[in-house]
Amino acid sequence: MKKIPLPSFLLLAPLLLLSGCNLVVMSPSGDIAMQQRNLIIFATVLMLIIIVPVILMVLFFAWRYRASNTSATYLPDWHHSTKIELVVWSAPIAIIIVLASATWIYTHKLDPYRPIDRIDAQTPLPAGVKPLEVDVVAMDWKWLFIYPELGVATVNELAAPLNVPIDFKITSQSVMNSFFIPALAGQIYAMPGMQTELHAVINKPGVFEGFSANYSGAGFSHMRFKFHGLSADDFKNWVAKVKNDGIALNRDTYLKLAKPSESDPVRYFAYTDKALFNDILNLCVEPGKMCMSQMMHIDSMGGAGKDSEGNVKKLQYDNRGVDLSVSPPNGNDSLSQADTKPSKMVASNKADDTTQHTHMNHSMPGMNMPDSDNGAAKTVQTN
Repeated sequence: MKKIPLPSFLLLAPLLLLSGCNLVVMSPSGDIAMQQRNLIIFATVLMLIIIVPVILMVLFFAWRYRASNTSATYLPDWHHSTKIELVVWSAPIAIIIVLASATWIYTHKLDPYRPIDRIDAQTPLPAGVKPLEVDVVAMDWKWLFIYPELGVATVNELAAPLNVPIDFKITSQSVMNSFFIPALAGQIYAMPGMQTELHAVINKPGVFEGFSANYSGAGFSHMRFKFHGLSADDFKNWVAKVKNDGIALNRDTYLKLAKPSESDPVRYFAYTDKALFNDILNLCVEPGKMCMSQMMHIDSMGGAGKDSEGNVKKLQYDNRGVDLSVSPPNGNDSLSQADTKPSKMVASNKADDTTQHTHMNHSMPGMNMPDSDNGAAKTVQTN
């Protein structure tokens, strides 16, 4: 039988399936992401020690003991071999022990809350180096980055100098999101009323993709930003540009910015209100709202008894503040539009209902306000 030669381009056809893939996770530019990449490779190779021989043996046994092979040994009564059992069980157990040990070590070593102790694999962290502090706020549907020590803030653009530790403090304005720059470090969740942390360092210059890795609503697909790895001089010039081109980020500006919008452009701000991020974290930027830290202090002191009834309205958080049934505006218009009143969910009044129900839009699900008399959940109705 004559063999038909296979065209060479068909051998490369499987690679076309990967042509649209961005393998940035496997070619990172930051030391933390590099260590995570190495851990992925190590774990994969370790598991292939079992997977590859098993696949080869399945193919070999299928060929060796095929029906047409009359020379194969036939042992219909065979059922046990101590040697085979030792091989079959000892190898996986050894791999599990090694993999578990590596997992335990790197779980602590790559803890996002742990400050980094090196610039890269060959360079330890010099003594006295101060990290760059960046406060991150996930919004609907954009990212706000605040540099509290530099007095600047940006929307949908992030920059950092090369080989300088970065200390991210991350929260969310309304719903849970996930802060992720694959070239820099792993993802970390952003949650309203909570602060998470991430420590990282960028080692190579360039412009890298950042985005939200957790679905958060209609504008989620456009919730992306650019991360710039810059030299020390270029970073200083970038900060100066933000200061010169930016407008003041005060409470009124933030409340307008907090309204849902899609495809927001890059914007620059001068950050002067040093307490703003703390109030964003405690859900009390809007006037008349009680900060979560104040409520926790009251609780730690034993509560306020009947006097706490007046705090109910101060603790009703509706961070979105608009009717989400209407398509959100484009980001270019979000700061120029007049403030809209917070949306209210009117109690249903069906003929067959005997009780009216009201759903309050809290920033965290299930955050019902307790009744001041007996601690039971209290339903608030809107007239």
